[in-house]
Amino acid sequence: MEVILEVQELTKYFGGLAAVRNVSFVLRQGEMLGIIGPNGAGKTTLFNLLTGFLKPNGGKIIFRGENIVGLKPWTIVNQGLARTFQIVRPFHQLTGLENVVISCLSPRGAERAKKGAEEKAWKLLKSVGLAGKERMLAKDLPHGDLKRLELARALATDPELLLLDEPFAGLGLQEIYSLSPLIQRLSQEGHSIIIIEHKLRELMKLVKRVMTLHFGEKIADGTPDELSRDQRVVEAYLGKGGRTFANV
Repeated sequence: MEVILEVQELTKYFGGLAAVRNVSFVLRQGEMLGIIGPNGAGKTTLFNLLTGFLKPNGGKIIFRGENIVGLKPWTIVNQGLARTFQIVRPFHQLTGLENVVISCLSPRGAERAKKGAEEKAWKLLKSVGLAGKERMLAKDLPHGDLKRLELARALATDPELLLLDEPFAGLGLQEIYSLSPLIQRLSQEGHSIIIIEHKLRELMKLVKRVMTLHFGEKIADGTPDELSRDQRVVEAYLGKGGRTFANV
């Protein structure tokens, strides 16, 4: 499979603290990669670097053959790399439909909307399970629906690579069980996906490859089974002497 993203020695300092240090990895077209790590491991900082919200102190981010370091977030979106946020950020006084239409009007989204932004937005809301709620104000939607709306807004830009920042955060088990197949379907449709997630059991069922960050450094990269038995990963979560990953 073709490489869609190559990260080389990516580093970000805040003062004297290395939030991300010499992180390198490759993502292939259509692959779904999970990223895990304790709080403060550098996961969201990594996403902010990949999407242009932060500028690294060193390293390269090669997306579809081009180094995108230094590009603005909206330019990166228009090149086909979109993200969701752990804390959802809708326009609260607009309807779900209006929220998605705005994303459809991005240069990339508008170019690829075959029959107009509103029709595209209707279809996206239906595809993420929000049919019948298009006219509700975002402020009136429950948290689980806001997560779906956040996903629809990202999809409206027609991304080739989708970054999901804790899509299961704040959701109950039933909500997770209904959202997981949607993410799996996006992968099957050809989207390349990177997921940050703290709900490890649910993530491990979804992805075939997981990368672990700890204190800003990559300490492991492999299958869910390999990482569940990796003592470095166990100790990152449970400390020295930790013996099991099952209850994390």
